[in-house]
Amino acid sequence: MKNTEDRDMAEIKKKEFTYRGKTLEELKKLDVREFAKYLKSSARRTALRRFQEIEDFVSRAKVKVNKNKPVRTHERSLIIVPEMVGMKINIHDGKSFVPTIVTGEMLGHRLGEFAITRGKVKHSKAGIGATKGSKFKAKK
Repeated sequence: MKNTEDRDMAEIKKKEFTYRGKTLEELKKLDVREFAKYLKSSARRTALRRFQEIEDFVSRAKVKVNKNKPVRTHERSLIIVPEMVGMKINIHDGKSFVPTIVTGEMLGHRLGEFAITRGKVKHSKAGIGATKGSKFKAKK
């Protein structure tokens, strides 16, 4: 029983990443318009309409990566393509830049999905005057 479980786990680890039946190496050989054929309809339309913008971003990003400079962008609506996989991109969330490492599972999604714009609210104790009991307390 344990040997079969170990073999199954080893097989799962051996499986390399594929996207719609294509390996990452095969996808990296495709240009943006050819890769768009493998996307879902909404992302495909966006990629086909804005392919030049995506290609320009990828070429600028490659230049910055080669110079060991951070890739920073406000372009939250760009579709993630295979050439971006492995890059560290700082995506603007409205206040700061969120460092994000692009992985294969992100293909077809937009950059903005990985930089949350609304942070988690952390509530503390009630302020002075917030309750009837604290209404008459001194402010100092």
